[in-house]
Amino acid sequence: MTNQTKSGGGLSHEKIETNNFLMIVLILVVLLFGGLVEIVPLFFQKSTTEPVPGLKPYTALQVAGRDIYVREGCYNCHSQMIRPFRAETLRYGPYSLAGEFVYDHPFQWGSKRTGPDLARVGGKYSDEWQRIHLNNPRDVVPESNMPAYSWLEKNRVDAASLPAHMKGLRTLGAPYTDDEIAKASEDVKDKTEMDAVIAYLQVMGIHRK
Repeated sequence: MTNQTKSGGGLSHEKIETNNFLMIVLILVVLLFGGLVEIVPLFFQKSTTEPVPGLKPYTALQVAGRDIYVREGCYNCHSQMIRPFRAETLRYGPYSLAGEFVYDHPFQWGSKRTGPDLARVGGKYSDEWQRIHLNNPRDVVPESNMPAYSWLEKNRVDAASLPAHMKGLRTLGAPYTDDEIAKASEDVKDKTEMDAVIAYLQVMGIHRK
């Protein structure tokens, strides 16, 4: 009777362990189920879907600055996530909340820190300090190994692409009005990429300081 049970239908450990394809399929099913259980509830929690008090969507110039920040790979050296550890909050400020980033697509969280975390850099330095730092970091931070981004001062913001970009962000939840989108190109007229990046840096984390 025991031998008949072992050789009968159904999935036995032996059958799963000796069939690579079946093992892979079952592992993927388990991972998918576990991922859904972990992720789906987050879409219904106010703490992860509602903005923190005072948070506003990026202006047209800040949207452009964020695009340039991502384009230049700044996230490869700077995170924008202060973790809830004493050492981090003492150095950088209040730990990061999901509600601070509801208008970020994609968000710039992470733990890579060749340079300091930038989650609370907004308002920490003047616009002029940021400009000098981007033109030649060692003029203000002698030990910095960050490359210079002086060409940003020469490039103009791509104004023509902003309305379409902001429409896309609106479909993802940013509450832009038709008027704000229509004026986006005009709002960044004659602005340099340096101006845009500084505008983005100066708004990072200012709502929870």
